[in-house]
Amino acid sequence: MPCPSASLSGAFFIIMERYSKITEKRKREIVLLRGSGCIYRKCTFCDYHCDKCADENENFTLNSSILKNVTGEFGELEVINSGSVFELDRKTILLIKQICYEKNIKTIHFEAHYLYRNRIPDLRKEFKDFDLKLKLGLETFDFDFRENILKKGIPEKSEKNISKNFDEANFLFGITGQTVASMKNDIMLGLEYFERICVNIMCKNSTAVQPDSKVISDFTEKLYPLYKKHERIDILINNTDFGVGD
Repeated sequence: MPCPSASLSGAFFIIMERYSKITEKRKREIVLLRGSGCIYRKCTFCDYHCDKCADENENFTLNSSILKNVTGEFGELEVINSGSVFELDRKTILLIKQICYEKNIKTIHFEAHYLYRNRIPDLRKEFKDFDLKLKLGLETFDFDFRENILKKGIPEKSEKNISKNFDEANFLFGITGQTVASMKNDIMLGLEYFERICVNIMCKNSTAVQPDSKVISDFTEKLYPLYKKHERIDILINNTDFGVGD
């Protein structure tokens, strides 16, 4: 039976946009591929892991069709999937490398959960001919909020240790308990310890964690104007602002 393509909301299984171009700030192509699914799956706010399939051959067939769109026009490619790069099938990994060689792509962005941190050096060796950027789904540096509310599974408290092996990080704002001060602190620390950061505003989904309109309003009024043009910060008000997903 064919594997479905899940929407990021987790509510319906429909066809998603899986290829796009990011034409502001750091220009790059982006692909949303499908793997076996997030191995962690304990984050309280996330239903992204619904976009998965256990059949590697079906995943490769889908991923191949998506990667055919890559032109290499910016020399940079961002690869995301519902989890970590390590959950993509081997043939997809090899195809990514092949296409990047053929299209003269020099920089590749991947995502990985913290639990895979010790596998990243080997991935860098495999992609030694490219400038590889690994992005961590950190969400916040606030240890108590991150681990007791969001259940991220990142037991480390040291900012320096957290960022080791990672070049970029995702942050999640717009949840009850966050403040202007805490969000600004995350941005400042993020810029200090990572090359780039991506701020995601919480969107309604199928989980029990829902957006807090007051927190979102505080961000958009007091912080967004300060950072919206910052070249090292991507800000996604909607989770489809990169042009992929649903």
